[in-house]
Amino acid sequence: MSGVLYLVATPIGNLGDLSDRARQVLGAVDLVAAEDTRRTGQLLSGLGISRPLLSVHEHNERARAAGIVERLQAGQSVALVSDAGTPLVSDPGFRLVRAAIAAGVEVTALPGPCAAIVALTLSGLPSDRFCFEGFLPARTAARRSRLAQLSAEPRTLVFYESGQRLQAMLEDCAVVFGVAREGALGRELTKRYEQVCRGPVGELARRAADEPDLCRGELTVVVAGAEDRDSATEQAQLAELLPKLLKHLSPSQAASLAAELTGLPRNACYRLALELTKVD
Repeated sequence: MSGVLYLVATPIGNLGDLSDRARQVLGAVDLVAAEDTRRTGQLLSGLGISRPLLSVHEHNERARAAGIVERLQAGQSVALVSDAGTPLVSDPGFRLVRAAIAAGVEVTALPGPCAAIVALTLSGLPSDRFCFEGFLPARTAARRSRLAQLSAEPRTLVFYESGQRLQAMLEDCAVVFGVAREGALGRELTKRYEQVCRGPVGELARRAADEPDLCRGELTVVVAGAEDRDSATEQAQLAELLPKLLKHLSPSQAASLAAELTGLPRNACYRLALELTKVD
């Protein structure tokens, strides 16, 4: 009989959020596969648990998956955990899960904390339909291009972001989505200094520039989806069209042609063209 691969959600800040079932599984498995063995070791130590640990992160997951599956097929049970929150959600684990499923190994999940869901529910924005985007590209041009692709998305958008890039990311949201698009910033969620800021993305960008503390800790950004469907369609056309035009034309020429083809104001097309051609 093969063992079981448990996907165990761990706290994103408050240790009290770890479920009793998760404690039991972590204390009973033969091996804990962890994104960071030091961090998970501290968690287990705080729970009074001592189990063998094996690192499984984005750089070694492909190589480690086969060995873990062999253990599972031999009857051992394995718990997969990330640094915090639910495994596989913007964290390693997908390749291991796929390999286990392909090998016929039982895979089950122990649900629990997830920063994206916590931020969404606290944002005050529509939560019936949402789109989780994880981390945006680090480079400015690539980030703005990705946001432009999302400008017509009607569902609420959820992003993770690092402190050093938060201000730039919010400024890019204001440029691409418009300063009035509603948003929310969740900081240090479930922790002692939890903070949720709500308002237009232009205002959130200004606060990130003026309040250094907003750029510290674990951060999740939630942005309202597009409301004006006709305008959203035009914006989507622009987001697809401009990068192609900019390969052959100057920003001014590309903006003029894009405005003619999409019906959007030339100044809006030109502003986005300039943003897309900025060098990182």
